[in-house]
Amino acid sequence: MQTLRIIPQPIIAQIDGIATAAGCQLTASCDLTITSTRSLFATPGVKIGLFCTTPGVAISRTISTKRTFEMLFTGENISAQIALEYGLVNKIFDSQVLEQETLKLANQIAQTPLPLLSLGKQAFYEQIEKGANLFEAYDISNFTMSSNLSNEFANEGIKAFLEKKQPSWKL
Repeated sequence: MQTLRIIPQPIIAQIDGIATAAGCQLTASCDLTITSTRSLFATPGVKIGLFCTTPGVAISRTISTKRTFEMLFTGENISAQIALEYGLVNKIFDSQVLEQETLKLANQIAQTPLPLLSLGKQAFYEQIEKGANLFEAYDISNFTMSSNLSNEFANEGIKAFLEKKQPSWKL
């Protein structure tokens, strides 16, 4: 699960069914999650005497503490709609169009150069980990943005913006 944070590419989970325990942990560990209307999510270990502590790590970094405890303490399933409301998933679609919609999102993201996505992903997670200290989080973000301003992607993007056209990325 930790590897998902350091992989440079954005990681998109596509869920069409039940994601419990480690499956729910995987869902929470991915950068984005697209799910079907029929999907369910749970951390049911408490029902068999095995508290889902490791899934709780990823889930607590994705949704609020109170919602995480509700999932961990009850072990009950939550629907895709509740998962969306909690912030565990990004979008919900019918199963028939789920893969098509997931690929649509992936293709949209793939239009951005990977080094730029990787830079942003790394900085985002680094500043989140320093979240207890707002000033450190801003230091990380300011450094990253300053570095980003001097690379070819920012140069092309700013130029295109000023010329009112789409950037011509070298992917």
